[in-house]
Amino acid sequence: MWDLNRFVKTLTFFEVIPLLNWVQDLVKGVSQDNPDKLIGAKNVGVVMVAGATGGVGKRVVGQLIEKGYKVRCLVRDIDKARSILNDKADLVVADITQPETLNSLLMGNIQAVICCTAVRVQPVEGDTPDRAKYNQGVKFYMPQVVGDTPENVEYKGVKNLIEAASKYLSPSNEKLLFDFTNPSIEIKNVWGAIDDVVMGGVSQSNIQLSSGNALFYGNVSTENSGGFASVRTKNFDPSFNLSGYEGIEIRVKGDGQRYKFLLRTETSWDGIAYSYSFNTEADTWINVKIPFTELTPVFRAKTVKDAPIINVNKICSLQLMLSKFEYDGELNAEFSPGAFALEVETIKAYGGQNLPQFVLVSSAGVTRPGRPGINLDEEPPAVKLNDQLGGILTWKLRGEDSLRESGIPYTIIRPCALTEEAGGKELIFEQGDNIKGKISRDDIAKLCVQALQQPSACNVTFEVKSTENNSSYIDWEKLFSQLKQDEIQN
Repeated sequence: MWDLNRFVKTLTFFEVIPLLNWVQDLVKGVSQDNPDKLIGAKNVGVVMVAGATGGVGKRVVGQLIEKGYKVRCLVRDIDKARSILNDKADLVVADITQPETLNSLLMGNIQAVICCTAVRVQPVEGDTPDRAKYNQGVKFYMPQVVGDTPENVEYKGVKNLIEAASKYLSPSNEKLLFDFTNPSIEIKNVWGAIDDVVMGGVSQSNIQLSSGNALFYGNVSTENSGGFASVRTKNFDPSFNLSGYEGIEIRVKGDGQRYKFLLRTETSWDGIAYSYSFNTEADTWINVKIPFTELTPVFRAKTVKDAPIINVNKICSLQLMLSKFEYDGELNAEFSPGAFALEVETIKAYGGQNLPQFVLVSSAGVTRPGRPGINLDEEPPAVKLNDQLGGILTWKLRGEDSLRESGIPYTIIRPCALTEEAGGKELIFEQGDNIKGKISRDDIAKLCVQALQQPSACNVTFEVKSTENNSSYIDWEKLFSQLKQDEIQN
């Protein structure tokens, strides 16, 4: 018998009829701002932020969460962190100067690191080089390092973090979309069953998450002209951007039947999908590579001859299916009705360009102390007082060198003097460590997040300052490509 109740549940889960969801939420008292809702595909991987409670770090955390990333914050004082950071961020107590604290609890499942750590420097009233002026009633405030030393934080601490992260970062030419070996509430809430009940059939399926994989299982029946079962994701918000990748790779263990993997580039419930059929080996784990160029555009298992090629920068949903049909009425030769089971470990994009996996916020001026011909009277305080501040810039440069030598794809950002001013100003980028000026912490946070998304930002170091003009549109890919080219030439 056809199950009307299951039909309604399917439509409700996938929000096909908004009124049904509104009534359901009203009855259950569910907030429209559901904290368990998957905010996007990026939630599966984790970006770890060191120095998260600092002026730049807390802004980086906010930017990442706004863009749909899952964020893990390295903090030393969890009570302080809770009072500063977005409550959607995960907090883990650790200290980069203590390498034993940089363990799997902190590093597990990270896809990138943004390091904004810095020693505290603040002005302290006291002796000055010019006692005469002080005695005439003019108080001088000398900047001093407060807390740990620049050597321990800017060099040894950064090096500890780099060495710990390098053990956990996955190959940068892959993008992990779903890791079912590490299930979460977000994954559970985004996958649901769509079976032939939507067309009057009686097949039933489900997806079950365990500690090691996802199990797509059920019973397929050809009664009532049915014959398919599937699990599909809700629409991603934001959608996956897989431009630059060659295809999708899934790791599965099946039952010998032939399944389909489908992608959609539209949010509509019943539109064109891009399909790929693959065989499984009973009780054997295999990796199935699905090149984007070999996807077949279909509508209800019928090929769409005039469909555009798949728009890989807007993947809205994914689907796994077992069907008695192949395409255009042809039967699936490996299909047999009854019980079925397909285990899935991971779904990822493959064949992509390298992306930065470690973004380090350093400082303009790191190469100037001791540089021949430098006029210290014309330099910013950090350069002028480098020795008095424990060699802060010298140790920052050593930290940069540790990252370059690690082999991790990186972006090193050297801001000029940081301010609390509002961001959104026009930015000037240079290389060679000569510029002076200022820049908002808001703009540096934005740069950190943008760098993670740009292959052309990989293995690039640059200085940046702002002007007084309002910002115009920035072509980030073009910008980082030019900086990379300039760095190679220099």
